[in-house]
Amino acid sequence: MTTMLIDQATQLRSMVQERRRASVIAITSGKGGVGKSNVAVNLAVKFAAGGKDVVLLDADLGLANADVLCSIDLPCNLSHVIARKKELHEVMVRAPGGFGLIGGASGLARMADLSDADRQRLIDAMGELEARTDIILIDTGAGISPNVLAFTRAADHVLVVTTPEPTAITDAYAVIKVLSRDSAQRRVSLLINQVRSPGEARVVHERIAKVARQFLGVTVYDAGHVFADPEVSLAVRKRMPFVISSPKCPASVCIGQLAIRLEQGVITSQTGGFLNRMGKLFRR
Repeated sequence: MTTMLIDQATQLRSMVQERRRASVIAITSGKGGVGKSNVAVNLAVKFAAGGKDVVLLDADLGLANADVLCSIDLPCNLSHVIARKKELHEVMVRAPGGFGLIGGASGLARMADLSDADRQRLIDAMGELEARTDIILIDTGAGISPNVLAFTRAADHVLVVTTPEPTAITDAYAVIKVLSRDSAQRRVSLLINQVRSPGEARVVHERIAKVARQFLGVTVYDAGHVFADPEVSLAVRKRMPFVISSPKCPASVCIGQLAIRLEQGVITSQTGGFLNRMGKLFRR
């Protein structure tokens, strides 16, 4: 009897470990050209370097380019999963730095046209991914399209990337405003990219955070900043993450600080996890 109880307890512990739930971070922006995808790729490298099992899902459905930044030629992507030609683990490739990369597909933009079976297939695939991974980073498209919002709503933490430019700031606030209308509980933080000084980043964050608090009643956390750094442009031309090509440059140091902030601030107690949240969204 005692031996049986011990065996059952061992099985239970094993099941709990197998059902671990990844922290899901959606990285988005109000407009294109602010460096969102570059932040996502380099953040994935930093998390992986810290011993985390990381997967980057390129959900920038119209302009997926994470593979370009990593100098990877993807033979398959998410469209093959939906078409039942491949399983999710078959389209995921190992990227420089050790993280898993799942390439996006323009076909996913027509999400509403998918059959119930195709929707369930995508949901099941994401759920399996969540159970096997520590951190899932979702590089969404820019703006407030239904596809972008579907992924941000399904995340635990939304990282909004902007630059100090007035148009980028305005569009970043627009994203935060739309997110604030949701009843789902998630942490939203703001990263100021391509800054000349910490003071410049502080001014931008304080401006957006103050307006969001006053008119939306939401808290926008400070995710820090990434310096405008010539090493970033050089790395893009080399098609290599800059935290690998120039690990000690100012931008790389900032990405390291961002990884620490996110790991400390990601909400890990969401009820139901990514699988259930995505399922509810697709069934609306």
